[in-house]
Amino acid sequence: MPSPALARSLTDARLHVVTGKGGTGKTTVAAALALALAAQGRRVLLAEVEGRQGISQAFDVPPLGDDEVRLVTDPSGGELWGLSVDAKPALMEYLQTFYKLGRAGAALEKVGAIDFATTIAPGVRDVLLIGKVYEATGRTDGARRGQGRLVYDSVVLDAPPTGRVVRFLNVNHEVADIARVGPIRGQAESITRMLRDRSTLVHIVTLLEEMPVQESVDAIAELTAHRFGVGAVIVNLEREALLSAATRAALDDPALEERVRADLTAARVRASGPVVRGLLAEAEDHVERLLLEDEMRAEIRSQDVPVLHLPALPGGVDGGGLSVLAQALTEQGVR
Repeated sequence: MPSPALARSLTDARLHVVTGKGGTGKTTVAAALALALAAQGRRVLLAEVEGRQGISQAFDVPPLGDDEVRLVTDPSGGELWGLSVDAKPALMEYLQTFYKLGRAGAALEKVGAIDFATTIAPGVRDVLLIGKVYEATGRTDGARRGQGRLVYDSVVLDAPPTGRVVRFLNVNHEVADIARVGPIRGQAESITRMLRDRSTLVHIVTLLEEMPVQESVDAIAELTAHRFGVGAVIVNLEREALLSAATRAALDDPALEERVRADLTAARVRASGPVVRGLLAEAEDHVERLLLEDEMRAEIRSQDVPVLHLPALPGGVDGGGLSVLAQALTEQGVR
């Protein structure tokens, strides 16, 4: 059963921002989350902004470009679409939308102004990337924005890592402070309102290790301070304990070495001293790991946010692994 806190937080969510320390598997988790939402009959867009083509690798499709591509059609009627947002096309689209530059935009690109804005000018790149996500989240099938039905029921954003996600999400607030009037300020304020609305949730992916958990705790505090809604902490790559509580307690028994030796001999395994001591050393290392994981779980629970758990898959996400993770999220209340 889903936790009441998780059910409440997901009720009105349309934009799911997925972040996490590098190496925690945030792209895989974002893909699994998008797949889980699509399995509920939704039309879902999965977008990335870091140019790593993580989505195409997760779904084993050709590299994504500026156009949205259908990745999955679910038996429920849901659809999953993918998009890799690039700053340069996003800027050209922005200039055409707000300033109707047309051929003038091409001229700007020819003289290098577009490259300057998207690669050198501080903060402009993030403004453009998140602006495209904003456009997709609010896009409707009517003649004007806000008219007709929403094109996507949910949008999942594979966002920058925890170390810079708040700066990324907050960039339009800073732009609004600089641009006192005009369409730039109006656009920046609209984006900031959407990102701080209850319809946007930031989910944090972590591992049961000290550095990822500490970054997650810091991110929760920073996101909350800037009034962004924290959705869930998603603990990725959880492994089952190989030793029972009774076996762990028995590791302190002085007679354990002889019992292990006897068991190995009974199983017709050569029970030399190095083999027995090596097995016991591995068992002690495993117990230390379990104790650390228990500490990390307690630290995560102390943050008072919903927690989701994803198992480590022996074969990775290939061969249906993403569907297994998506199902695990669904069973924990992601709907």
